[in-house]
Amino acid sequence: MKLKKQVTVCGAAIFCVAVFSLYLMLDRVQHDPTRHQNGGNFPRSQISVLQNRIEQLEQLLEENHEIISHIKDSVLELTANADGPPALLPYHTPNGSWVVPPEPRPSFFSISPQDCQFALGGQGQKTEIQMLTVSEELPFDNVDGGVWKQGFDIPYSPHDWDSENLQVFVVPHSHNDPGWIKTFDKYYTEQTQHILNSMVPKLQEDPRRRFLWAEVSFFAKWWENINAQKRAVVRRLVGNGQLEIATGGWVMPDEANSHYFALIDQLIEGHQWLDKNLGVIPRSGWAVDPFGYSSTMPYLLRRSNLTSMLIQRVHYAIKKHFAATHSLEFMWRQTWDPEASTDIFCHMMPFYSYDVPHTCGPDPKICCQFDFKRLPGGRINCPWKVPPRAITESNVAERAALLLDQYRKKSKLFRSNVLLVPLGDDFRYDKPQEWDAQFSNYQRLFDFLNNQPDLHVQAQFGTLSDYFDALYKRTGVEPGVQPPGFPVLSGDFFSYADREDHYWTGYFTSRPFYKSLDRVLEAHLRGAEILYSLALAHIRHSGTTSQYPLSDYSLLTDARRALGLFQHHDAITGTAKEAVVIDYGVRLLRSLVSLKQVIINAAHYLILGDKGTYHFDPNTPFLSMDDTRLTQDALPEQTVIQVDSSPRFVVLFNPLDQERLSVVSLLINSPRIRVLSEEGQPLAVQLSARWSSATDIVPDVYQVSVPARLPALGLSILQLHPGLDRRRTLPSSVRIYLHGRQLSVSKHEVFPVRVDEAGTSDFALSNRYMQVWFSGQTGLLKSVRRVDEAQERRLNAEFLIYGTRTSKDKSGAYLFLPDGVAKPYVPKEPPVLRVTEGPFFSEVVAYYQHMQQVVRLYNLPGVEGLSLDVSSFVDIRDHVNKELAFRIQTDIESEGTFFTDLNGFQIQPRRYLKKLPLQANFYPMPAMAYIQDSQSRLTLHTAQALGVSSLGNGQLEVILDRRLMQDDNRGLGQGLKDNKRTCNRFRLLLERRTTANKVQDGRPTSFPSLLSHLTSMHLNTPVMALPVAREQPGGPAIRSFQPLASSLPCDVHLLNLRTLQAEDDKLPSSEMALILHRKGFDCGLEAKNLGFNCTTSQGKVALGSLFQGLDVGFLQPTSLTLLYALGSPSNSMDIHLEPMEISTFRLRLG
Repeated sequence: MKLKKQVTVCGAAIFCVAVFSLYLMLDRVQHDPTRHQNGGNFPRSQISVLQNRIEQLEQLLEENHEIISHIKDSVLELTANADGPPALLPYHTPNGSWVVPPEPRPSFFSISPQDCQFALGGQGQKTEIQMLTVSEELPFDNVDGGVWKQGFDIPYSPHDWDSENLQVFVVPHSHNDPGWIKTFDKYYTEQTQHILNSMVPKLQEDPRRRFLWAEVSFFAKWWENINAQKRAVVRRLVGNGQLEIATGGWVMPDEANSHYFALIDQLIEGHQWLDKNLGVIPRSGWAVDPFGYSSTMPYLLRRSNLTSMLIQRVHYAIKKHFAATHSLEFMWRQTWDPEASTDIFCHMMPFYSYDVPHTCGPDPKICCQFDFKRLPGGRINCPWKVPPRAITESNVAERAALLLDQYRKKSKLFRSNVLLVPLGDDFRYDKPQEWDAQFSNYQRLFDFLNNQPDLHVQAQFGTLSDYFDALYKRTGVEPGVQPPGFPVLSGDFFSYADREDHYWTGYFTSRPFYKSLDRVLEAHLRGAEILYSLALAHIRHSGTTSQYPLSDYSLLTDARRALGLFQHHDAITGTAKEAVVIDYGVRLLRSLVSLKQVIINAAHYLILGDKGTYHFDPNTPFLSMDDTRLTQDALPEQTVIQVDSSPRFVVLFNPLDQERLSVVSLLINSPRIRVLSEEGQPLAVQLSARWSSATDIVPDVYQVSVPARLPALGLSILQLHPGLDRRRTLPSSVRIYLHGRQLSVSKHEVFPVRVDEAGTSDFALSNRYMQVWFSGQTGLLKSVRRVDEAQERRLNAEFLIYGTRTSKDKSGAYLFLPDGVAKPYVPKEPPVLRVTEGPFFSEVVAYYQHMQQVVRLYNLPGVEGLSLDVSSFVDIRDHVNKELAFRIQTDIESEGTFFTDLNGFQIQPRRYLKKLPLQANFYPMPAMAYIQDSQSRLTLHTAQALGVSSLGNGQLEVILDRRLMQDDNRGLGQGLKDNKRTCNRFRLLLERRTTANKVQDGRPTSFPSLLSHLTSMHLNTPVMALPVAREQPGGPAIRSFQPLASSLPCDVHLLNLRTLQAEDDKLPSSEMALILHRKGFDCGLEAKNLGFNCTTSQGKVALGSLFQGLDVGFLQPTSLTLLYALGSPSNSMDIHLEPMEISTFRLRLG
């Protein structure tokens, strides 16, 4: 009785306040004519004004009645659920917006002050060479250097080596692309297998011969096809140092577009294969062909215990500068490294290419004469018109002198008297004749040179590690230690130009459909690895393994290798032939389907209340897939769940390692739906139409959206029941702006659809954090205002078009050669806009001829509600030589500085350089880019790698797709004409700075905020909704699965939990690799009222109590790829991670 009185008094008070508010609101018209108004003036006559206000009064009274009704319902809900958590109902406010009542539980954000010190700087040791400074200071003048066109004349005296001989290592190698002009399999069949088959006898002919190999993907395929005798010979050749496997990755990866999860995964796959089959541990990195270099790769190699590495494709002006300053060999250090623990010795090749004409010395005309594959009568010759000559007794003195001159000149560019001379090219040594020609002719030259003491030279065949070992010996240091006098460098080597203004910045975006599919596969692989590992651990714990499909392990292996293969520098880059792209796409899709199967099988086991009832039947899977793709180049189609007379269950998998509150959207076949939690509590949902176009509703398909709080890495359950619950099933309202176009609009009895034939007034959407304004003409973003600020912030979005040059050199798959600044995208017809508003999300969809953009605002506390969700569906298949860009113009005073990520691992500051052409100012953006000033930071998060720049103050610009009709003369022989309808997904996050920005004082480091890190994770690891495949009346009971007993600190990311293979490589072992990454973050961005839980712990993680219901039986810290044990197995289950570090542990759970 007392409660009823309280409700009555409360309701009456709110009603009085609301009525009093009406008088204050009457002076405000619905669209304030002084703001955001492009038309639609009010009638001037007094009668019209009065009539208008009466209508508003009626509407507000009706809305007040609705509010009272909702309060009443909520109080009834409170009394009905006295024992359980209340499900508070959203309600409308008088201004038409939805309010979702706050959850009763508080959120906390507890960051240790010590954890904030890292991003404040001061720990990173100052390096002699910072690439950001080098780029700002270099003239990039491209002066003709003579025979070394991009360099200079190199003088020397023959007596320069009198005190110390020149030691030359000629390194025979064959660069094998796992797909480019031909598919992986075709290359293997037609070329690669012949190279490796010839290698075995040819290296055995002379113990002085050496050979270098890098791509384990090809090597593993060859290994499967050779007999035990040949395998034994190969192991012997590796063991005696004649054959070196460099880097040891599955591929030689692209370093611009690849995400660090995939880079590490392909490195582990290669290293584990080498360890198991050859017993070999790679020592040196070899990356001759990636189109620019990220500083993430040296970090990963160093943490895999490699001590040295080599790079080649660096901007020609930087090569020239480094050659002139004897800086071509350096210690490469991470910008954030406080104690030089990330240093790795790096050799930069000085000349144009890694082929033979550009590796013996500065004059390609002479070096080409020592490529004995080009002897007269062969299929290839020297473009400089002087062919090689076979080495004989009569000419050896003259030929050796000519070659030694080149060696000496090249050596003058380096600090030591040890010289590296690669000898190879793409798919070289595929015929026995080439092995004979190269090895026998060079051996005659070496024998002659080595027998002339007065020449002071010692020449021989060597591997890459032979070279590095000799250099360390000459300089008196241990491998991997900084030789005296050698410089330390920090930064990266983007963007790359090989000549003139030919910048390789187009491939940052080329074929964006597959760049997106790559990340979808990556998210599925990580999710499948974790669930599979947890399922196996729980099976071992319960002692029931017989029923579970352990053979799913081979599906995981195939998917690891498919993802690894796609990191190749002609795959994810979008620079392969069309048929090869299809082959990659088929592999990616096949693995995606397999991973969904692994996830379904693991989830099935983990959600069973009684594990004894588990039964695996491959023909009738327990769960259905969340979506399907009809072909490798099709966008996914979400599964429609049939809800008829019986309830249906949906399992929600949260692959995130933090608890999340997200809106989960399901497709169902009926609007009459009730959604219940696992415990049977009714949930409020938003019901929306499914649209096939701007104006057409899909019949008999409905979208139901429900906020779900999901445990970290866990599985939750929703129940779908037929029937109507008007209080909780809340339909979206829709407004459609036709802009004068004569189109018929679908109507539906469930959803109110309002059509505006000609209106162009600006309009706004809002949630608890912000109000976002859109142009009534374009439907694109205009501005945003935080609810706690009076001032709006400009956030003006537009689409732009770049053309390509009319001259000989045009844009292609690799190169971006625009015909000037971008021009505005001008549609043939004005866009149709569809505005959807509802309790849990509202969105604006702008339909243009070549794209549709969806901007969605979630009305939830926490990560989802703090940023704007932006999706661009792009289709430019009718364009000719055009590139589509999306630009955001803000009022942030960025002053030419912007920030892009490297591989999703770290942030690299960038400067817009006016002295360089427009295309030189684009950089890769695998995960995010931001601009900032002393007040705020705007971050563009992305779910796929694309090219990004900031060409003007306060701007961020991203290239969405490119359609180019010609080759750009880099060997591909095709343009980019196989465009697909592509969905690019982003999150826009505007943050306020609490401390003045100190990043732009030349410091080379910057970090995202914790909120920014989590936003990126939400975007890249979406919730997977798996419907239980059939109704389960009386079937096995299912319940949610919460794998973590305690939360991970929110700066610690569980990168992977990867089950390791058993002796039988198709089956799992009892051990797994736990890979953790402690992220660096900036505390200088506001963290008030974020609405999610977050604590940090100075890098401490208690692994012993992390996994619910499982014991940690064994814990061994290892190198990144598990080949080296770091210390002995630990008795303590508490570990410590330094900021930015990635740590791997060999782990046994059970």
